[in-house]
Amino acid sequence: MTGPLVVVGDTLLDIDVDGNADRLCPEAPVPVVDVGREWHRPGGAGLAARLAARSAADVVLVTALGADEGGARLARLLAGEVELCTLPLEGETVRKTRIRAAGQSVVRLDHGDGRAAHEPLDERTVAVLRGASAILVADYGRGVASHPRIRELLAATEAPVVWDPHPRGGPPVPGAALVTPNDSEAAKFAGVAGTPGELAERLRTEWAAEAVAVTVGSKGAVLADGTGTRTIPVPNAARVPASVRPDTCGAGDRFASAVTAALFEGAALPNAVASAVESAARFVAAGAATALSEPAEPIRPPEGLIGFELAERVRRRGGRVVATGGCFDILHPGHVTLLRRARELGDALIVCVNSDESVRRLKGPGRPVVTAADRVRVLSALESVDAVVVFEESSPVEVLRTLRPDVWVKGGDYEGADLPEADVIRENGGKVVLVPTVEGYSTTRLIETVSNG
Repeated sequence: MTGPLVVVGDTLLDIDVDGNADRLCPEAPVPVVDVGREWHRPGGAGLAARLAARSAADVVLVTALGADEGGARLARLLAGEVELCTLPLEGETVRKTRIRAAGQSVVRLDHGDGRAAHEPLDERTVAVLRGASAILVADYGRGVASHPRIRELLAATEAPVVWDPHPRGGPPVPGAALVTPNDSEAAKFAGVAGTPGELAERLRTEWAAEAVAVTVGSKGAVLADGTGTRTIPVPNAARVPASVRPDTCGAGDRFASAVTAALFEGAALPNAVASAVESAARFVAAGAATALSEPAEPIRPPEGLIGFELAERVRRRGGRVVATGGCFDILHPGHVTLLRRARELGDALIVCVNSDESVRRLKGPGRPVVTAADRVRVLSALESVDAVVVFEESSPVEVLRTLRPDVWVKGGDYEGADLPEADVIRENGGKVVLVPTVEGYSTTRLIETVSNG
């Protein structure tokens, strides 16, 4: 199969409030935390999907997002990382806030009661689940994994299904390739005491799963499959030093996402579990989920960064990157036609736009009429445009050296020999395509018409 790696489950908003605590509250013997910074990241299935995207180029997240600020924040945090298929959320977005002092958690505050609405799935979500090459179910007991139609599709798929269960969620669908509870969860699910190996074997039978891997923290995982039970330890090179007290937040999600990505790539199950054990250990050693957090205050990325990242992502998937450029001062039907035709030539269209100073050098002191910020907003709103990059030079040669498009599109009023960027396009293996212009439209003519009344 050549479909995406699909993550199914509940997405939460994880918040870390970091500060210092060097005194006790006078009213009670509890620490007073002087807040320094607040950090946000997707939690639950959202975190699992972002982690899966580290190992697989094509990741789709099927989840429920609320129509509130928390849902909007999650959508922004996930944008550019994974493709989204969203279900409606009934209630408020779930937020889990850890108050931390000197890097250690003091208390966690939970807000929100949101649950996935069990409404009919749209055609795109059904198609994504049917076309998946591997599926990870990150169940956090909030209704996505228990959606009747989703369970029906998961039970019928030929793709390997990895199920990361939750005590408040339902059982995995029969026939899952692997179920990944931790040791405390396994004891709760089994309802009896036992070693991790005994619990794994019991749950494998109870869930009719092909295999169960019980994770046991720094000791690795215990795998039960059709050949028996074995312990898969953490490699010595990936172990966290005994003197370090690690933050393990998200370690289970890293294990589940890594094993799914390995199965997605065609690995045998024992090898996939061994790879996931090492990935989870290195993830914890590198700071765990906190390393994926972003400041609560939005920080604007450097101009064009998103466009360059998009180009790399499309290339990794074997797609064709198309680019075009110009001032786009006053958008008119000629521009729209050019952009639509350019987009038809590949899998993503990135528009390179002259900065305000660049336009002034080319067109004179009266231009641009529309600022670069507003031109970017208008272009980004077009269905044919996937990203916009602003450049300061008079020609886009330097930005194209980094962007390296497969196709560079210009209007037919240019000749290939007249384009200073033609050589750099061809040096990187791309080609120049001239698209016929629409007669009667030009920004200069529009400005002259307005000026003459």
